[in-house]
Amino acid sequence: MPRTIAITGATDGLGRALALRLASADVRLVLHGRDAGKVEQVAAEVRARGAAAVTATADLTELAQVSTLADTIGSSVDRLDVLVNNAGIGSGEPDGRERRTSADGHELRFAVNYLATFALTEGLLPLLRSSAAEGRAARVVHVASLAQDPLDFDDLMLERDYSGSRAYGQSKLAQIMHSFDLAERFAPTELAATCLHPATFMPTKIVLSEVGRSSDSLGTGVEATRRLAVDESVEGVTGQFFDRLRPARAHAQAYDAEARATLRARTLALVRTSGG
Repeated sequence: MPRTIAITGATDGLGRALALRLASADVRLVLHGRDAGKVEQVAAEVRARGAAAVTATADLTELAQVSTLADTIGSSVDRLDVLVNNAGIGSGEPDGRERRTSADGHELRFAVNYLATFALTEGLLPLLRSSAAEGRAARVVHVASLAQDPLDFDDLMLERDYSGSRAYGQSKLAQIMHSFDLAERFAPTELAATCLHPATFMPTKIVLSEVGRSSDSLGTGVEATRRLAVDESVEGVTGQFFDRLRPARAHAQAYDAEARATLRARTLALVRTSGG
């Protein structure tokens, strides 16, 4: 039976490269992007390599569209073995260095990088859990970062002292906290949740627009993410953060059970009031 793998942000950078790396006759890929034409182009490349492909479009700045995306995926495939939450925006260009808000009025980086990831994953949990097979759990992989800033629960939307790097770091730490939360909620034989810093300054559109240079290759990030998504060597591994291929320590707040519980409660309220 083909392994079904969903990748958000599959039209460019790490997401597209990962889709092409995973494409084979024994894989069915669910490819997400904002632009239908670009998604179909990647789907054609994937199919040329022998993989089946399903496409879905959604703008992750709007939680109602994220909810619809979960429904679309659920109605398009009968199983989901792996969800790779790759889509996101960086600390500055091309999405702007000043504070911006999403369609729902939330700070933009928190909304796209974290709230959308949370809402999509939670919406797909029934499908993921039902797809767990004997000896093989379903997997959720959050593409996070070493850039992590502690969450200020009195100012989650960073209305005071905003900076793009702080907004990005907070959103990535929130992703890691959600990953750890998933690992606590589900047995590793049912659902394995991991997160990673795939590489440093890969030559992606986001990095080149803001930083202007690259350090690690795109291949480094692809291999680190592919490993957590499908490699047998990490079967059953859950609740861990990785720096590329190595287990790493996240920010201390990620290991604070009270902080994670507070984040989950605040997130559920935000998602519900926004229609996600």
